[in-house]
Amino acid sequence: MSAAFPDFRLGAVLATSFTGTLSERHGDPVERIPVPHRLVDWLGVYGLAVDSCTAAQLDLARELRESIHAAATAAALQEDLPASAVQAINHFSAQGRAAAILTPEGERQWRLGSASRVEDALSVIAADAISIIAGERDGKLALCASPTCRAAFFDASQSRTRRWCDMNTCGNRQKKARFNANQRKNPRPAD
Repeated sequence: MSAAFPDFRLGAVLATSFTGTLSERHGDPVERIPVPHRLVDWLGVYGLAVDSCTAAQLDLARELRESIHAAATAAALQEDLPASAVQAINHFSAQGRAAAILTPEGERQWRLGSASRVEDALSVIAADAISIIAGERDGKLALCASPTCRAAFFDASQSRTRRWCDMNTCGNRQKKARFNANQRKNPRPAD
């Protein structure tokens, strides 16, 4: 992966990790798939290898990403799901050709055909989004507590009380800001 692009924020849940390809939505947005080949790279990390991606396919991916983000945000807030987001997610889910396979370790993986297209990979991401938004998995959708991020993430922790989409970025940033604010309020006396 090229150092000229922001690193991917990888998570255990495909759909919410996909929405994380645009971070800091309420601050200075960071686009992690700015060009088609970065989408190919991201999909490869998640075992959804495709040979190429066009600018039009990247636009489709971003449409799906934003639809998942809108629906996951509404679900996390226990609001009605936006009809346009539901329609887009369903459309993308029905478009692809992929098969779920069982590994010898008892895990599900997705296998794309030999002539896989970006649309096939997007259908897998849409199907994953449907399973988490529909509540089919053990966990809950939540929103990052960072006011500049507010990313939707899937909390599978035992207590279901995670506050940050990623402790290494948003969590640490917030803890550091709180520490610095406390230092300014209570400066240590000079020795």
